[in-house]
Amino acid sequence: MTSHPNPSGTTQTDTRFQRFRAGVRRLYYGMTPGAQRWRLTLLTFDIVTIAYFVISSMLDPNRSNHIADYLIAAVLTADYLLRLAAAHRPVRAVFEFTAVTDLVVILSLLASAFIDNLAFLRVVRMLRLLRSYHLLKELRDASAFFRRNEEIIQSAINLFVFVFVVTAIVYVAEAHRNPEINTYLDALYYTVTTLTTTGFGDITMTDSFGRFLTVMIMIFGVGLFLRLVQTIFRPQKISYTCPDCGLSRHDPDAVHCKHCGRTIHIPTEGE
Repeated sequence: MTSHPNPSGTTQTDTRFQRFRAGVRRLYYGMTPGAQRWRLTLLTFDIVTIAYFVISSMLDPNRSNHIADYLIAAVLTADYLLRLAAAHRPVRAVFEFTAVTDLVVILSLLASAFIDNLAFLRVVRMLRLLRSYHLLKELRDASAFFRRNEEIIQSAINLFVFVFVVTAIVYVAEAHRNPEINTYLDALYYTVTTLTTTGFGDITMTDSFGRFLTVMIMIFGVGLFLRLVQTIFRPQKISYTCPDCGLSRHDPDAVHCKHCGRTIHIPTEGE
């Protein structure tokens, strides 16, 4: 069966593919109830699989459930391909950060039977969370708690991913070199004690590369770690743009703009 071109020069196959892409684009970017349910379903799937990734990474790597890994990889691959189909420029979308992280997660799942110590890289799937404008809008509309704590939630996710990615690097680099690092939990313990500058000293790096890695964590990791923690626990700011100077973040109880001194009227829900 052949596809015949219509007067405009496009074939029936091209037309069907364009309709398919338009339908997928509506699912991922539309504002219909069906599209919203689709995105919330993907969000729920992400949360469940991330919980599975974190829990399974703490277990003995030799007891990994490869069937579950392959099933999750199949779903993530379908989502990955659908996102590319929905993109206006699929080739450019392949090189976007979230697409690259999705591909890393998929490959780590497919390689789980051969390269177990890359399992922590699956946690970067969390970077997919809260990266969609439509999802953010829906969460703001649906949850007052999210509206009040959006910055804290995003910073907590970034901190969690950062710690677990650094842990992955420590584990991959030292699991077969350092007798004190035998599990992911050992690597996580070492990473957290290093990032917090606690340094109990019960786990130490004995090889040159391990010591170099520790220096890198101290130089670059500690500053970023403290910055993310500060973002979570510092006093919350309110989004309100000053009409005079344009300062957009103010203390919740601010009466005057700290930049220009103008009297401002920040809407509040009261006590």
